[in-house]
Amino acid sequence: MSKSKIAIVIGREYATRVHKKSFFVMTILMPILFVAFLTVPIIIGKTSVSETKIAVLDATGLYANLFENTKAYTFVPTQQSLEELKALGKDNEEGYAAVLEIRSDLLQDPTAITLYGYKQIPPGVAEHINDVLSPYLSQKKLEASEVEGITEIVANSKVEINVPTFKWAADGEEERSSGNIASIIGMILAGVSFFFITTFGSLVMGSVLEEKKNRIMEVMVSSVRPFDMMMGKIIALGLVGITQIVLWVALTGILLTAFSSLMAGNLQSIASLASMQQSDMTGLGAGLNPDSFSEIQMGIGALMGINFGELLLMFLLYFVGGYLLYASLFAAVGAAISSEEDSNQFITPVMLLLMFAFYAGFGSMRNPDGPLALWCSLIPFTSPIVMMIRLPYDVPVWQQILSLVILFATFGGITWLSAKIYRVGILMYGKKPSWRELRRWIRYK
Repeated sequence: MSKSKIAIVIGREYATRVHKKSFFVMTILMPILFVAFLTVPIIIGKTSVSETKIAVLDATGLYANLFENTKAYTFVPTQQSLEELKALGKDNEEGYAAVLEIRSDLLQDPTAITLYGYKQIPPGVAEHINDVLSPYLSQKKLEASEVEGITEIVANSKVEINVPTFKWAADGEEERSSGNIASIIGMILAGVSFFFITTFGSLVMGSVLEEKKNRIMEVMVSSVRPFDMMMGKIIALGLVGITQIVLWVALTGILLTAFSSLMAGNLQSIASLASMQQSDMTGLGAGLNPDSFSEIQMGIGALMGINFGELLLMFLLYFVGGYLLYASLFAAVGAAISSEEDSNQFITPVMLLLMFAFYAGFGSMRNPDGPLALWCSLIPFTSPIVMMIRLPYDVPVWQQILSLVILFATFGGITWLSAKIYRVGILMYGKKPSWRELRRWIRYK
């Protein structure tokens, strides 16, 4: 293998890709779309809160005054009959969006309440009404029992257990841990790996097919060995992908910083704004309670207990190994076919492997040390995804080493087979090969 020729192929392929207009457009467009996805709901929520006006027809006179107005809901007690309110229509002058009818004492008949809408009623309206009435009715039922101190007894009988979780470090120290946080980190790592492999692996196939259709291969193969050409292309497109992701992260950070400065001075203010907006929409108006702060502290403690240095190192190894393995398969597919229409026969098994790895990874979250997680983290076609889910759960070192050895050994074998297909396929035109022909290509000396 000529390192200098591989370097030449890498330089040529990398320069060609990063100078394409599509690379520039996607590099700029993706961060803008991502930031817009995060920030547009906040902007809309800040600038406009749609008020829902509800007429309350309370035949008992017991409940209408329980409903306090919020930024989201306005309750208006009325003496009009239900038929009169119904006749007002959707575009009524009073601005009613719905009518709440209470026909009799709800303590005696909990079904004596109905919410009518002039159009489809959002689920939040009924939920808010339930949140107002349910505690009040429960309190009244307790008072009606005439048992002395029953209210205090019931209140004191409610016990909520929030079990803190710790893990013992190697030195015996206790460290905060959280299965939820570990799962979230694993999902993010698995998602990044899956996205990168599918996106830039398919680019390898497209690049090989494009050069094959344009007959560029015929010129290049006279001076560069097919294996060197394939490896150079795989590495170059991987570097293109890493470059694009780094630029995406940097541009997204810049845009979010600029947005936070314009809207509230910092991201914490934006989060507070979103929290206030949510309170208005639910009508609860409650802020963070001590339990919420305790949960935040537990989350921070759990994050501090994760070895991010080791996690990042292992992620990079699996990330590189997984990309190289699948990219060599994509390159072989690109060399074997003559048009994109012919790709389904060969690309489907590759995509099925990736999809199985993705779902196996998410299936492993509930039991990261179970048989499914263990075996799929050792099988090279699934380990780049599944091991991302397992890594935050302190996978034994021997399993990590064995998994990496199998992954890179399989990459070497698959690359050797793919190079055999690549060597013959890049010069074959017009004919759709069968699986039998591919086996024959591999056996060629």
